[in-house]
Amino acid sequence: MTMTGLDKWYGYIKSHDRAELWELLHPDAVFESPVVHTPQRGRDITFKYLVSALKVLNGDSFRYLGEWRSDDGAVLEFATEIDGITINGVDIITFDRDGRITHFKVMVRPLKAINLLHRLMGEQLAAAAG
Repeated sequence: MTMTGLDKWYGYIKSHDRAELWELLHPDAVFESPVVHTPQRGRDITFKYLVSALKVLNGDSFRYLGEWRSDDGAVLEFATEIDGITINGVDIITFDRDGRITHFKVMVRPLKAINLLHRLMGEQLAAAAG
């Protein structure tokens, strides 16, 4: 049995292997952030956002709480804590027939968590570009 795209995503979350993530992303992948108004289109920008998000969110307290699957995707609920703020959100991931991510949307609550993520992601993306 071959690994599904979702299995590969969970593998990336554990390994932090950027090459693994790059291969998992479709060349035309789209990323939708809770703090950026427009969808980010293409593998390059999607890769940058996901790598930065993993650095910001995936601390010791990060965990997936639930999972809901469809024929071509999944919704994964997560929680983490940063600077005393509990962040709750969902990753909505769509895969193609080959198991590559074609669309990745992140939704987060509450507002103070969104504001914190906006600042931290901005810092992380600026550091990655510099």
